[in-house]
Amino acid sequence: MLYHFLYPLHAEVSWLNVFRYITFRTIGAAVTAFLLFCIFGPKFIRWLQVRQIGQVVRSDGPESHLSKQGVPTMGGMLIIATMVTSTLLWADPASGLVWLLIGICLFFGGIGTMDDLQKINRGNSKGVSARGKLLLQMIGASMVGFYLLLHPEYDGNLAIPFFKGFHPDLGWWYVPFAVIVIVGASNAVNLTDGLDGLAAGPVMISGGVYLIFAYAAGNAIVAQYLQIPFVQGAGEVAVFCGTMVGACLGFLWFNTYPAQIFMGDVGSLSLGGTLGAVSIIIKQEILLSIVGGIFMMEALSVILQVGYFKMSGGKRIFLMAPIHHHFEKKGWQEPKVVVRFWIISIILGLLALATLKLR
Repeated sequence: MLYHFLYPLHAEVSWLNVFRYITFRTIGAAVTAFLLFCIFGPKFIRWLQVRQIGQVVRSDGPESHLSKQGVPTMGGMLIIATMVTSTLLWADPASGLVWLLIGICLFFGGIGTMDDLQKINRGNSKGVSARGKLLLQMIGASMVGFYLLLHPEYDGNLAIPFFKGFHPDLGWWYVPFAVIVIVGASNAVNLTDGLDGLAAGPVMISGGVYLIFAYAAGNAIVAQYLQIPFVQGAGEVAVFCGTMVGACLGFLWFNTYPAQIFMGDVGSLSLGGTLGAVSIIIKQEILLSIVGGIFMMEALSVILQVGYFKMSGGKRIFLMAPIHHHFEKKGWQEPKVVVRFWIISIILGLLALATLKLR
């Protein structure tokens, strides 16, 4: 809205010309999202406490997590609200890609809301059935794939990191590929969200990396120089990524150990799904395996644990899955696990940025 109402006045008020710069609006969006969360965070936490919307801890989880029982959850609702508000304030409202990201964020947030409310109402960690949740996620993700593939400026080609001349064309198979990426990212972030600040930190880092890629992809000259796919309008995606960084930073203000609030499935499913959608939109889908390496590691630890448990007749690879619980079982304190996972996420983010030149 600020862009729509203020930029046209730049002829009379020269300094309003700054609204034409994506970099300025991206920073403004990030700062706005952060401030909104910091302002409304305490009130939202009290609102959750009054309504007894608290965390339901797994009975088979680490004993140290029993103290988290009843801590206000569903903080993802405020994350989504600050992201959407900041996006509407700073992004170009004429961008269809922005509305697509807002839609997927709200859709996956709705799935998470249903899951959280069922857990709270039942008083246990079982929410929406895995099959039902997966079906809804696939519906939302497929809409992104079809939306993009039906637009003439998009195609089914993939951009492979480190291989500038290799762009396999998936054709209509790009839609199920998009579903796998978005649904996989959503569930991977959900699995990562098990310790104070563990999910929000890597999401913020990943959002920051994709912010840079989105800006580069939206600039024809920069995209050609870096030999990455040019995506018309991707610059506005950078503004949206800025809101993700700012909102997660604001959330961490209250979620850092010991947490005053948890994001819940409403936050983790929506952030993961949105991150996957961003990677699809800016044609950097494969790069998500590097940028979101922490999330992939968490998801793979669960897959390997369950598979090996079934094949070996009850044996385990890890002391507990997801893998962050394995390190807790080995005696690592929660803050140590979180900070070290953040460090790994930063290194992976830098490696992803390095692919801009290593092509």
